[in-house]
Amino acid sequence: MRVQWLKEHDIQKRNPKKAGVMALFYPDLEQQTKLLLILRKAYEGVHSNQIGFPGGKVELQDNGLLETALRETHEEVGVHPEAVEVVKELSELYIPPSNFMVKPFVGLYQNPRPFVVQESEVEALVEVHLYDFMDSSNRIEETLSTSYAKSIDVPAYKLNGYTVWGATAMMLSEIQDLLEQVL
Repeated sequence: MRVQWLKEHDIQKRNPKKAGVMALFYPDLEQQTKLLLILRKAYEGVHSNQIGFPGGKVELQDNGLLETALRETHEEVGVHPEAVEVVKELSELYIPPSNFMVKPFVGLYQNPRPFVVQESEVEALVEVHLYDFMDSSNRIEETLSTSYAKSIDVPAYKLNGYTVWGATAMMLSEIQDLLEQVL
């Protein structure tokens, strides 16, 4: 359904806003690798109370989408940009409901400090063990309604009790595919 929708609509004519997000991997206290996701606050908007990556829209002072992703990660979870080793750019992804073109990046946070949550935007941290993320039984299909489709089956992940779907699930799928090639 998404592929068909994208074929029927000229995204460039929609003049999408730009955003950058960071898929951040880091060791926990037991030296187990985790992936950081966030639960967004409930608000009047299409991404209210959803699971996503730290990140957000480009601001005038940003010098590219990587800088946006690093700045927003610092703002939302307190990770300083210089502490992140960016290892991969992922595929850009268009999000129709909010008219955003999002560029995801994968980063390593090898010497983590406690996260500092931006309470105005982040409801909770969702720290996912790498082995749970890579467990194929956590890839599911859910029947959901979106702003442009009702009761459709969508690929999703069940992680830490949350259903992760939409653009975030698509980005996770790309990350999982890349990791399966090297693990």
